[in-house]
Amino acid sequence: MITEPELAREHCRPLRGGEHSLDQTQASALLASLPGWQIVDPGQLLQKEFTFASYTATLLFVNTVAGMAERENHHPDLEVGYGRVKVNYSTHDVGGLSRNDFICAAKIEALARI
Repeated sequence: MITEPELAREHCRPLRGGEHSLDQTQASALLASLPGWQIVDPGQLLQKEFTFASYTATLLFVNTVAGMAERENHHPDLEVGYGRVKVNYSTHDVGGLSRNDFICAAKIEALARI
């Protein structure tokens, strides 16, 4: 089993086509290394909600995630509210979840601990 730090050290790569979509077994194996994340919308979305003590801390997290997403060229959908951010990943170019989604989720976990 791969660990969260090992996954976070990987980098996203361009993926196109359904052959890069993870099946349920592959996605579940990667999910095991990501505490608090869940797969929703029958295998189409990797999701976690983060909470913060202030709006300023919330926006700092959003901007930090945005910087990482730009570096990896893999961008989540973010739902932002006072003291909370819901992060949603899916790889549209493969029609579901890809390894890139889990790599970025692991990177976000590392950022959230800072």
